[in-house]
Amino acid sequence: DESGSAQIFQPEFFARFAPRNALDMVERVPGFTIQGGGNGGGNGGGNGGGRGLGQASENVLVNGERLPGKSDSARDQLARIPADKVVRIEIVDGTTLDVPGLTGQTANIIVEGGGLSGQFKWRGGYRPVVDKTELYGFDMSVSGSAGRLDYTLALANQNGRFGSDGTSLINDAAGNLIETQDTRNTGNYDEPSASANLNYDFGGDMKGNLNLSYSREYFDRNEQEFLFGTGLVDRNLSSNRRNREYDYEIGADLEFPIGPGSLKLIALNGFKHQDFSNTIITSFADDTSDAGDRFAFIGDSGERIARGEYSWDMFSADWQLSGEAAFNRLDNVARLFSIGADGTFAEVDFPEGTGGVREKRFESILSFSKQIAPKLAFQATIGGEVSRIEQTGSAANSRDFKRPKGSASLAWKPEKGLDISLEISRTVGQLSFGDFLARVFLDDGNANSGNNELVPEQSWDAKLEVNKTLGLWGSTTLTVQRRAIEDYIDLIPLAGGGEARGNIDRARRIEIDWDSTFNLDPMGIDGARVEVRAELVKSRVRDPLDDLLRSFSGQRDYRINVEYRHDIPGSQIAYGSGLSNSRNGRYFRVGEIGRSWEGPTFLSAFIEHKDVFGLTVNASASNLVDGRDRFARTVYDGVRTEDPVLFTENRNRKIGPIFRFSVAGNF
Repeated sequence: DESGSAQIFQPEFFARFAPRNALDMVERVPGFTIQGGGNGGGNGGGNGGGRGLGQASENVLVNGERLPGKSDSARDQLARIPADKVVRIEIVDGTTLDVPGLTGQTANIIVEGGGLSGQFKWRGGYRPVVDKTELYGFDMSVSGSAGRLDYTLALANQNGRFGSDGTSLINDAAGNLIETQDTRNTGNYDEPSASANLNYDFGGDMKGNLNLSYSREYFDRNEQEFLFGTGLVDRNLSSNRRNREYDYEIGADLEFPIGPGSLKLIALNGFKHQDFSNTIITSFADDTSDAGDRFAFIGDSGERIARGEYSWDMFSADWQLSGEAAFNRLDNVARLFSIGADGTFAEVDFPEGTGGVREKRFESILSFSKQIAPKLAFQATIGGEVSRIEQTGSAANSRDFKRPKGSASLAWKPEKGLDISLEISRTVGQLSFGDFLARVFLDDGNANSGNNELVPEQSWDAKLEVNKTLGLWGSTTLTVQRRAIEDYIDLIPLAGGGEARGNIDRARRIEIDWDSTFNLDPMGIDGARVEVRAELVKSRVRDPLDDLLRSFSGQRDYRINVEYRHDIPGSQIAYGSGLSNSRNGRYFRVGEIGRSWEGPTFLSAFIEHKDVFGLTVNASASNLVDGRDRFARTVYDGVRTEDPVLFTENRNRKIGPIFRFSVAGNF
């Protein structure tokens, strides 16, 4: 259904999919994919998350409002809204809305309050190759109303078990095999969380929201290797990686009319504590003493934000003036150890890994949105930010920045079923504060030095999006984005030797995305559809060693995903399959070049029953064409542009099939 500038999807459209929540519904909207957003993880800039709250970036709204908070993604929040609370879903170009920062196809989910309702989903899985079972994945939420108060309470555990089994081959510069590594890699993670979203209507157009979230992470990975080769002593290597962390976020906003418009006041406080360690021990078949190292750090990071947005109508247009103050912080204590002849670890001096980073940032933006013709809408923003970054520790430093920001976008609807939007923007990136400090990567024998001269990236971005509805056949969306980046962040060589995250003057990136849904009903296959998502990325940056153009380090070059789903009419059965293929580009360090990837092709299949005693039961099998865990690198005896090859490494591990199952229901 198409009404004015919006495509309207009523609950009846999704009935055949038996959705349990709003996420299930949005994922079935033809040609639409949830995009954008900076999941700050409750610690903002301290961990390289989104830059403050800023303007809208996720292409999802609920009742015309941005989703609250930063630590929860759009998918997480939509999964907590029961399907029976969704009145309709509107797909509209963001430029036509009075929400600064939105452009392109945007989903506005209209939700109503009401009585108590809840939902749950349990997920399990099994990986035969590494004999790993998943049993504890679940999501559960309860939504309801009490007078003027609407609330959603949720518990969840995102968990996974992973691993691979195989061989790595080490060759010298001439290609001769010098070492074989038989490896078994296993691991697991659990991320339990709790959240509460409270919305209160005070009356008189005054309303407020309170959002609370708390989560923990338990991550362990164990890699066991048997190493042997001609002229070498047989040995066993054990690598253990462990991470424990918790984070919380408290966010609140209050909106009320004042003067000719309305004022929205927003406050957020997020914090994250991380305790990480990586230990490697090598034991030898002869009487050689064990060798080993350990790297560990404890980091506390946080973000506090105060923001105000004043919105009003003037000259038949929507205006908004916003101001934001953000205070980000990181305190990190890193320690390095080496095993001694007595088998115990002794600490090695490592002052470069310990220190603190503080950022104070103030931003102001004026936005303007207007429907300048029946089929043409315009939006513009202009403003800037000032910030100070201070570093403590062995490389103390303090710097001030002033950065302009802004955007201009047009949304054109030349005919029914065709939407075209164009946006040009000036953006400022968020630094990952950990890049200011030194870090060691024991598994690969690499290390990053600290860099107290890092500056945030800036870029001129252009985005063109074309959406075409295909009637009974579905919908298709093509998006082209180009970024002209200044102060691009990558690994750079240091004058005294070594490498660190640093800035390169200029870089370019172009991304083309095609997202389409094709219904097969017109072909006589009622209830069937094919979804195609394809991504192609091209980038260019001058290598800091030889000044030659190359792609971004470790960037994915392309990805294509095709999914088939058939909801058999007149039954509760659905089945389908998926095929994906992708390619990761090479990464570049001062002393090595390599590539890490999985697959590159994965095939999956599923079957689903939507009413087993009122529950939806789904069983799936993936990696049916033996996608592998691959890694290849060339390591040089010094600088890769000057010194000879030291060795090459090629890893080929079996992942094996992955079986998953889930049970979902409402209460």
